[in-house]
Amino acid sequence: MKIAIVGAGAIGGYLGVRLALAGEAVSFIARGANLAAIRAGGMRLISETGAEEHAAEVAAFERPEDAGPHDVVLLTVKAHQVGPIAQSLRALCHDETPIVTMQNGIPWWYFHRHGGEHEGRTVHAADPDGAIARALDPARVIASVVYPAANLVSPGVVQLVEGNRFSLGELDGSTTPRIQAISQTLGRAGFKAPVVRDVRSEIWLKLWGNLSFNPISALTHATLVDLCQFALTRQLSAKMMAEAETIAGKLGVQMRISIERRIAGAEKVGAHKTSMLVDIEQGRPIELDALMGAVIELGELTQTPTPHISAVYACASLLARTLATAGGKLVVAPV
Repeated sequence: MKIAIVGAGAIGGYLGVRLALAGEAVSFIARGANLAAIRAGGMRLISETGAEEHAAEVAAFERPEDAGPHDVVLLTVKAHQVGPIAQSLRALCHDETPIVTMQNGIPWWYFHRHGGEHEGRTVHAADPDGAIARALDPARVIASVVYPAANLVSPGVVQLVEGNRFSLGELDGSTTPRIQAISQTLGRAGFKAPVVRDVRSEIWLKLWGNLSFNPISALTHATLVDLCQFALTRQLSAKMMAEAETIAGKLGVQMRISIERRIAGAEKVGAHKTSMLVDIEQGRPIELDALMGAVIELGELTQTPTPHISAVYACASLLARTLATAGGKLVVAPV
């Protein structure tokens, strides 16, 4: 299968290495030093055991137009990076090419092929100017909920922290030949890629942690275990999750585990920095709107108050603006 991976960061690199080593024809769409490293020496993955896996036979392009059509597109950039490249993704597609979205948070397509009261509505926090909705036909979209944790430790090198599950779902809940083919392809590469009938429930379950742990960790510079074991931030996380659970319930989603169990699961991950904390430390933009702004938007849509989510969103948004204005980063250093 000819697979284009748009975004050769932590998750894209992880997928690309394993898929290439399983015999798939992988093309990365990348930029800058990462692009140069992949072109020069392929992509490397450091596994949980410390063993290195090297995918030398991969292609790398800066522009989708140069890569041409593929059988599947794995969209692994962060949510706020999709809009600027949405139009160019068409160059990677032939008539039947599905685009597998792998972003955290509430996606722009959440109500497309949903069949509910808000059918066809675009989530504006995830697509504020409508660029994604104009460029991408929802019929091409297959959703994926990404569970692994990994880091891009240097150009062309990804370190896996843990996990290998990528749940897949058609937006209308159907099981199609195309999603089965993608699931089988990922399975041959060593991933768990179950096809789920209600992918939106899995999105909310993943989002439960992202909307609380990520911004709290960015604001406090705490790892998962630290913010879960500190009573005040554990309580704050639980209150944010409770607000999100109410919104999800009004949209027909029932969480299959308790808030306490979700927090306990994060605590077991240990001294892991969230992706948002890593972005703050490296001076990169953070994906606030899909993780938090979209939940606040859906809270307004369902007439659900979100005082705790909104307060943390305000603080994290100001931090993001301050760092962007200064062109800087924020790290805790010894004195």
